[in-house]
Amino acid sequence: MTDQLLRVTVRAPLGRAEEARAAALELAPGGFEESQDGAAIRLALYVGEDRVDSIRSVFPELETAPVVAGWEDAWRTFHRPVRVAGIWIGPPWEQPSAGEPAVVIDPGRAFGTGAHPTTRLCVELLAAAPRGSLLDVGCGSGVLAIAAARLGYGPLVAVDDDPIAVEVTRTNAAVNGVVVEARVTDALDEPLPKADVAVANILLSAVEQVLPRIDAGHVVTSGYLAGERPVAAGWTWLEGRETDGWAADLFSRES
Repeated sequence: MTDQLLRVTVRAPLGRAEEARAAALELAPGGFEESQDGAAIRLALYVGEDRVDSIRSVFPELETAPVVAGWEDAWRTFHRPVRVAGIWIGPPWEQPSAGEPAVVIDPGRAFGTGAHPTTRLCVELLAAAPRGSLLDVGCGSGVLAIAAARLGYGPLVAVDDDPIAVEVTRTNAAVNGVVVEARVTDALDEPLPKADVAVANILLSAVEQVLPRIDAGHVVTSGYLAGERPVAAGWTWLEGRETDGWAADLFSRES
């Protein structure tokens, strides 16, 4: 007899969103839903009854509900395509318009699908930056590197300290017909390859630690809240954008 499948809903402050996502991915490798609830993010995990105690050990306050018939279709409905800087970004069961530049990302392993505000902001700022080689720091699903390819960047290198993220990036790049050199790298400790432009959509504290280690002419940063901006010694701020409570910035290297 199989366990009852449950929808377990947890919340976390926006400032701890990345930590919450990482924990949710460990607890529910099949993926999760995400939405914003005021000053918090809400994550819905679909798991068996035997996983609830593990989730409660990380997220003490949670809500559970039985999964109703047709939940698979509801999950798919949650993941909708977006259009950013002339690029369609969406799941494989949706279709872009004929001839439209597209990035197809399967949200089954939810490292980043393109719908999150920080991803959209990064793509917008990459569209505003000068083209050249690109380094994606903390690549997750590889969505930013693949979108950069659609914008005319190349060659592309993507790094993450999570081997699964690197594997997912390689898979997504292949599905999209994009060549991305994806490596397992601790960006806060190991050398980073030189690039014309870098992008780092990670926690604010990690952005501030990695900026001095990036060898690039321009860098796009995000992963933090509206009203925040990373301390960026050696970089000149060029432009910032905000949406849905999140922020992103474009810097150039000081000469």
